[in-house]
Amino acid sequence: MLLYGDLVPWYELVDPVEDHADEADCYRAAFERAGAPRTGTLLELGAGAGNNAFYLKRFFRSTLSDVSPRMLELSRAQNPDCEHLVGDMRSLRLGRSFDVVLVHDAVMYMTSEPDLEASMRTAFLHTRPGGAAIFAPDCVAETLRETTEVIAGDAPARSLRGLMWSWDPDPTDTSFAVEFVFLLRDGGQVTTVHDRHVEGVFSRTTWLELLNGAGYSAEIIERPLGDGKVDEIFLCRRPA
Repeated sequence: MLLYGDLVPWYELVDPVEDHADEADCYRAAFERAGAPRTGTLLELGAGAGNNAFYLKRFFRSTLSDVSPRMLELSRAQNPDCEHLVGDMRSLRLGRSFDVVLVHDAVMYMTSEPDLEASMRTAFLHTRPGGAAIFAPDCVAETLRETTEVIAGDAPARSLRGLMWSWDPDPTDTSFAVEFVFLLRDGGQVTTVHDRHVEGVFSRTTWLELLNGAGYSAEIIERPLGDGKVDEIFLCRRPA
């Protein structure tokens, strides 16, 4: 996927850190409702550029992991005070536990139930007894819709314009496609890039069954999307 590889130098124009302030506050509030201590420890699986961590590190001592070393370099630049580790959320084993675990939209790349279960097992093993985890997929099967979104970003001497088109080639399976098309202007030069992502989608029932099967007590909570809109994410507690 070019967005997490060759296009990393453009990533801040696609997904600016300031767009994450409200949702990071939602995660903080949910963790605190679940009993997480202020200045506790947080592990984020699939932290990407560290945009959520930029806000959450004010409340939790944060360890950030991602499968892409290049994305972690972006995170290190804006979160130099956080620990960074390269690792796959399906197999990462640190041998220590945390007060809270966050699994953001990188969980969308789990396209089969075994992969999704593996990511939940990783999160559970790293959640201390009595701790909490949040899984924040972009959608569940019941809320998946074909959508088109315009992306625009500008920086000195360069600009990006893009289109993100989500659609489902086969509604009978557990994946769908997200097509990105970018126009990249660097100085006076413009190039076009197409980047396809295959993402996973599972029903609410499947999510809850797998989370509870991993050992959590899971519930659905709302996440603000702006303009009064909300979606669904999962708050999970590990029994003490």
